[in-house]
Amino acid sequence: MQQDRDHPQAAYLHTASDGITRCRWAGDDVLYQHYHDHEWGRPTQDDIQLFEKMCLEGFQSGLSWLTILRKRENFRRAFAGFDFNQIIHFDAEDVSRLLQDAGIVRHRGKINATLNNAHRTLEIVDEFGSLAAYIWQWEAKFPESHIGKGEYHHPIPSITQTSQSLSQDLKRRGWKFFGPTTAYAFMQAMGLVNDHMQGCVCHPIIEGLRENLIRPYSPVSI
Repeated sequence: MQQDRDHPQAAYLHTASDGITRCRWAGDDVLYQHYHDHEWGRPTQDDIQLFEKMCLEGFQSGLSWLTILRKRENFRRAFAGFDFNQIIHFDAEDVSRLLQDAGIVRHRGKINATLNNAHRTLEIVDEFGSLAAYIWQWEAKFPESHIGKGEYHHPIPSITQTSQSLSQDLKRRGWKFFGPTTAYAFMQAMGLVNDHMQGCVCHPIIEGLRENLIRPYSPVSI
């Protein structure tokens, strides 16, 4: 698929050496391309996968996602596969172990936030039946615009009303390291929106997956 230079979103597309046109951020890194093609934006309702992404988005704050992606298997090993049912039993010794693990991001606040958020996830599961049932109620019902200070020229927002509301609700529930920008990045990755660019090979694929998805929620009013 060759990139159409006259496409209105052509500046945000990139045709790699394999001849495939993707969102520009996927670039030419094979790991990034695989993540873009096979994970990013695909609707996800698995609680462990959702929790993992929520945690890793928090660890990514201030870093590139590619840095986290390269360390992801180390994170999974260090955090019991992000099974929150196991993480709730982590103690001070585990925190010390994690702070000495060079394979992950050794940030005490983010590590403690992961342990805290595991407990908060169990509370959500008790209330809603699953983390997915809670998360998917925050799916935007229509395309949203960027909110924030200053001009914003990229066609994809970084913060929306929904991501801000999700972040605020989780903060109210005691979650840590999950601000509105992190919330929107999470929503993009987990398929609550389809932010693959028009002209990207994955855009119609995600549209089809979302169209046929059986959602486990009743939408919230924001």
